[in-house]
Amino acid sequence: MKKIIFLITMLLCMVSATTFAHDIAVKNDDGVTIYYVWTNNKTELAVSYRGNSYRNYSDRYWGNVVIPASVIYNGRTYSVTSIGGEAFFCCSGLTSVTIPNSVTSIGYYTFSVCSGLTSVTIPNSVMSIGDFAFSGCSGLTSVTIPNSVTSIGNSAFEGCSGLTSVTIPNSVTSVGGYAFSGTGWYNNQPNGFLYLDEWLIGVKGEKPTGKLVIADGIRGIAGSAFYDCSGLTSVTIPNSVTTIGNSAFLHCSGLTSVTIPNSMTSIEYSAFYGCNGLTSVTIGNSVTSIGNYAFYGCSGLASVTIGNSVTSIGDHAFSGCSGLTSVTIGNSVTSIGNYAFYDCSGLTSVTIPNSVTSIGNYAFSGCTSIMTVKSYINEPFNVTGLFAEETYRQGTLYVPTGTKDLYIRFDGWREFLNIVEMGEEPAPNGQCAKPSIIIAGRDMRYECETPDAEFESILTTEEQRFVGDRLVMENKDIVYILTVYATAPGYDRSEPAQVKFIVNRNDVNQDGSVNVADIATIIDAMAGKSREEKEE
Repeated sequence: MKKIIFLITMLLCMVSATTFAHDIAVKNDDGVTIYYVWTNNKTELAVSYRGNSYRNYSDRYWGNVVIPASVIYNGRTYSVTSIGGEAFFCCSGLTSVTIPNSVTSIGYYTFSVCSGLTSVTIPNSVMSIGDFAFSGCSGLTSVTIPNSVTSIGNSAFEGCSGLTSVTIPNSVTSVGGYAFSGTGWYNNQPNGFLYLDEWLIGVKGEKPTGKLVIADGIRGIAGSAFYDCSGLTSVTIPNSVTTIGNSAFLHCSGLTSVTIPNSMTSIEYSAFYGCNGLTSVTIGNSVTSIGNYAFYGCSGLASVTIGNSVTSIGDHAFSGCSGLTSVTIGNSVTSIGNYAFYDCSGLTSVTIPNSVTSIGNYAFSGCTSIMTVKSYINEPFNVTGLFAEETYRQGTLYVPTGTKDLYIRFDGWREFLNIVEMGEEPAPNGQCAKPSIIIAGRDMRYECETPDAEFESILTTEEQRFVGDRLVMENKDIVYILTVYATAPGYDRSEPAQVKFIVNRNDVNQDGSVNVADIATIIDAMAGKSREEKEE
């Protein structure tokens, strides 16, 4: 797989691909012209490639290039704070580059496939090295990563075959997948687990199986370290580990249990993606963020407790965890991402703490079994498609005292047919018995074991769409859903009873038009009235 990705990188040097043009060009004192794009609202500059694409320019960067800390343009001085993506991509004539202390980031593919590059000095100002930043720099023999760097991207130095020595400083908190694959250092390592400066980089050769105990003293697991190790059954992570990299255990389908130690501060994106054998996970109290797709598709996961230290749950973090029956969201969570729990069809209830200030679209959509939602949010906000239609029709939303009128104003909450304020005192006799819907021929009636019960009925369709008063459902059967609740003095509202009616023709009342009158006809029929009786 990685060989294919790297081959694609090489092929990009041979084809044209237009991205964006440079904004300004400034000539250095040594006569070398460097091209830039504006950043930070045109107050700073990023080094770019020449011309309007990284491939189609007439005068490539070559030889020794010195990037200035600042440039003067139209009488104003601008700091150079980054080297943009693909800035020197495929510049095979480039032999050395000097990066100033003003630069804080090196972008994706910045020096990728600069085969003539033999040396580069990364200053102490740089904090991040992007994906594939130096990939394919086969002539590079040495590089010093300063203590200012906190993240090294995926495949950052992949294919640097001349690079035999690498040091990861203590400042680094994230190492991407395959960051050092294909380097001289990697090629010289024996098969087995690969360790580099207290980082577990990955596995070379045969993939491990069974139980994995990571050695104490390791402070980080690099991205994709155990990618597709389907034979792993359990992992023990020591308290010395602070970071699990992106896709670290991706598709480890045999993994059944994992304990995230209290030393961990983040679980990066796709860390346990597709681990469908995982049945339980314990997240330590020091974890502050759960990344996008972190546990995506872990269909065997039955329960998860999100500790009080977690502040954010990423997009699709638990999406597709169909076996999940319970989840506890800690009181420190402020944001829940898009589709965070999408299609967790086993969930029956969810509690949202007051700390939450942001919920992404469709966060609990597809969770068709959720019937109880407790929201402690005092100031609700709009959310698109927050819950499944089944939850809106059949479930109950419990909200803080005095906030019901607020909730019915906002999308994502107003759709609930049953909203109850949590401060309301429970009825002395408990809940009214669930009603029965009795259908005999053309007659229908409701019954309830609770004395003096009255009935409330709601009629909906599975796809309720109107243009004006016209139903947009031509050439399709309509499924009408009748929901009935029972109420009685001294009792709380009952659980809903439901029945579905499939109407084979859209024009129910046969008046030549499909409109709201058709629904009225069905309601009359359910109440035992004929069309003629109604007209009288």
